[in-house]
Amino acid sequence: MVKKVLLALCVGMFSLTAVAADAVPAKGAVSPEVEQMVRKAIGGLAAGVEVDTIEPAVIPGFYQVIASGQMLYISADGKYLMHGEMFDLAKKKNVSDDAWATYRKGELAKVPASQRIVFAPANPKYTISVFTDVNCGFCRALHKHIEAFNKEGIAVEYLAWPREGVVTTAGRPTPTYTEMVSVWCAPDRKAAFTAAKDGKTPKAAVCDNPVKDQFELGLKLGVNGTPAIYGPDGRQLGGYLTPEQLLQALKQGG
Repeated sequence: MVKKVLLALCVGMFSLTAVAADAVPAKGAVSPEVEQMVRKAIGGLAAGVEVDTIEPAVIPGFYQVIASGQMLYISADGKYLMHGEMFDLAKKKNVSDDAWATYRKGELAKVPASQRIVFAPANPKYTISVFTDVNCGFCRALHKHIEAFNKEGIAVEYLAWPREGVVTTAGRPTPTYTEMVSVWCAPDRKAAFTAAKDGKTPKAAVCDNPVKDQFELGLKLGVNGTPAIYGPDGRQLGGYLTPEQLLQALKQGG
């Protein structure tokens, strides 16, 4: 069981430089002593795990922690850890979903529109964030609906998430990362993006770009495949969705 938790904690860390467990300030109403206890407990499980948030859990005596794209629950004495989702049976509600949504909404809000590739109608009713890979089949299928999404009043804001990661095991840039950098560095990002989705290799280009940062952000938010669609409230709406399915999911979220 411990090995499974360790594996879960390390999912997505393959392309990241190890980050000390105390490198990122925790969020939430917890004391410095609690923060230190949580970081020590998680640091003892796996080196280089980045702790992003620490908050009191709905279960008395436990803290809810988001660390390296994983949701964890740690006992107040630091002896017990649960990994996974938590459900409120009385309310028939996934409590972990609410915590993830709040965290994701806050983190996504930090990414300026200038660093995204945006396809939007004049007056959007909804705005979604989509982590995408220019080469994945479902991502390409999703982009073919872009005009229909916009017609329904949905603005689509793409963020880069090369599924191969940023660097190979040999330390070289992966082919997909290199291609996505070329797209983000193109004079006309939207045209280069759409062409890449149609299977046309973009002209090689290099510039100051957000591809690596967006990939790492996706790992923090629990992205493990593409496309990954997030609503304006931070809820994950799914992967590939038709315009009808996406509009319904957005309406259900209010």
